[in-house]
Formats: sequence, structure tokens, C-alpha cells
Amino acid sequence: MRQITADHLTELLADHEAPCISLYQPTHRHHPDNLQDPIRYRNLLAKMEDSLRQKYPTREVRTLVEKFKSLARDDGFWNLRTDGLAILSSPDAFRIFELQRSVPELLVAADSFHVKPLLRALQSADRYQVLALNRHEAKLYEGNRYVLDPVELTEVPATITEALGEELTEQHLSVGAYGAGAPRSVRGGVAGSGAVPSIHAHGDKADEVDIDRDRFFRTIDRGILEHHSRPSGLPLMLAALTEHHAPFRAVSRNPFLMSVGITMDPKALSLDALRTEAWRIAEPACQQRLNTMCDEFQAARSRALGSDDLAQIAEAAVGGRVGTLLVEDDRQIPGRIDPATGRIEPGALSAPDVDDVLDDLAELVLRSKGAVVAVPSERMPSKTGAAAIYRY
Repeated sequence: MRQITADHLTELLADHEAPCISLYQPTHRHHPDNLQDPIRYRNLLAKMEDSLRQKYPTREVRTLVEKFKSLARDDGFWNLRTDGLAILSSPDAFRIFELQRSVPELLVAADSFHVKPLLRALQSADRYQVLALNRHEAKLYEGNRYVLDPVELTEVPATITEALGEELTEQHLSVGAYGAGAPRSVRGGVAGSGAVPSIHAHGDKADEVDIDRDRFFRTIDRGILEHHSRPSGLPLMLAALTEHHAPFRAVSRNPFLMSVGITMDPKALSLDALRTEAWRIAEPACQQRLNTMCDEFQAARSRALGSDDLAQIAEAAVGGRVGTLLVEDDRQIPGRIDPATGRIEPGALSAPDVDDVLDDLAELVLRSKGAVVAVPSERMPSKTGAAAIYRY
């Protein structure tokens, strides 16, 4: 699975040449359900062409949809799907993301990318990573309450051999002589006074193994932090035998590492059993995070520092005053936001240059370095689709 990171979102939020096409589709992991996926995809492509022809000439439309159509003919691509598919394309970009949760079918052609479904994939309210570790190898997984998928390690050694090479740590050797009149030096293995030198190994095989284990754990910790934890911002759960938790935590410098982990051999667990154990540990923290954000919104609104009125939020977002924005993840409100005034202009998603108001709000907040969290409808603290906490 390709890991979605905040860097991807930053790239998508940068200015791109229009049209910015955002295609989202629910997909399926297994046969025979996955047989319908390419059919639904081709139907979306037909709608895409109809929408683009309202504004662009046929020759240009043909170029814009060329890469989309090549995927429609790729049987291998459709045989290896997850629960959702996101394709974002413009004349200067083409990005494909696999999603771990189903998304509503959606097609938007506008002057910026529709990113709200990716926000749910990116925000850490119910996402986490699992580092499955033993003395000899490491594997990384990413998941939520529903699924857990392997993540391809980026510039991180997967085994102790890759990390340390074929050589074990050398024993620490010293030379000494015993008995009265022991010499001060030994040359060529012969003592100056005639005494026989004795060679002693300080550290046995167990010491070597512990040294190599710690070197391996330190290498894994450094690589995971740099290439996975920091880019994703996700909490990291350690899954390992009990005796490996303390040594790993002793060398770890990863601030995303959770204090509680899975104390079982991950190789003895099926992927679904590993997900079940991981979610059992992660769920309380995830629920508490959402509860805290909703409480903070209610407190801010009572002090006139928060609102769920879309018009007020849009005006504040244009002015850079929104510090945190909660948006309802599966809801669309067609329209545009005037980037100068914040005025909301209603529209239809089928029309070019019209996006989702909630998505535009999220984009404005992210551009001003605010935080955006996509929240399930049943957990939203408002009925309008948005709830904002102002900076001032």
C-alpha cells in the first residue's frame, strides 16, 4: 500500500494548472465484488468527459482523460485494489492513492483539487501504524478500526542482515598473564619473564546478540521515524514479544511511539488478529481525541471564538482566523467560496470550476497552517457540516 502523507497533501494544495480533476470511487479487495470496479470506473470517465466538454475543446479533453483511460484497460491494476481509490489529475500532475476505507463515488473538475476524502485518510483520529518487530526483521502496517495493510518500507532495512551486514559484533578481547612476576608486555605471544599469557574474551555469545539486537533496533527506530512517522504524523504501536519491548524503547527516539503496545509475537498472528489487537489498544485514545476536539469547539463557541455557521466560517477562513476546522467527512455542499470576500456561491458539482464548499473551507484553513479533521457525521458537534475554532 502506498502511504499517504502530509507532504502529498501539501503538493496537492499547491497551485496547479486547471482543470484539476478529482475522482473518488469505492473499490473492493476480493473476487467477485471487484469485477464491478472497472465498470463503475468507466462510467465515471464518461461523466468526466461530459463535464469537461462544457468548457474545453474535444482535442484538449482527449488529452486530459488519456491517463485515466489507460488505467481502465489495466487488468493488473484492478486485481489489486483496497477499499477506495483516489485519482487526482491536472495537466501537470497525476496521482493515485489507495484508501483503506470506502469513499462515496465522486467526480469533480475544478480549479483546485477536491481533497476532503484524503483528509479523513490523513487525519490520525482513528489511524495508526504498527511496527511488528523481532530480533531479525521488521514490518510496518497502517490501519484503522476496519483494516490493516502492509506498508512498503521506504529506505528502512527490513532485516538485521540488511541493517548490519553479515558480520556479528566481534568479541571484546584482552590479553593478560597470571602469577607472580607477570610481565608488563607481551611480544609475539611470548612473555618477557617466561610466563605464559592468557587470552580472555569479555562478553559471550549472548552479549554479542544483545549488542546486535540493539544496533538493529536503533537502525529501525531511526528509519521509521524519519521516513514514516514524521511524514504521516501517525501514532506508532510496537508489536513484539514482551522481552523486546524494553530494549526497543530504551534506544527509541520516536516521539510517536505509543506507551502501550502488543506484547505478542506478531508472526503468530494473522493480519486480522493483529488488527483486532491493535484497534483494542488504539480505540480509547482515538475516541478521546475526538471527544476533546468537540469539547474544545463547544467551549470556544461559548466565548464567541467558534462557529458552525458556514458563512461566518468562510469569512474567517479567508482571513486566516481558523485554527481548527472539523468537517463532516461524507457530506458535500456544492458551491464555491470567493477567495477575496469569503462569500459562498451555490453551484452544482457537475459543472466545471464548482467544488464542495466544505472541501474549499478545508483548503483555506490548511493553506493558513490551520488543522483540519474530517469527522464521522455521528460524531460531529454541529448539523451544518462544519465546526470551527478561531485563533482570535
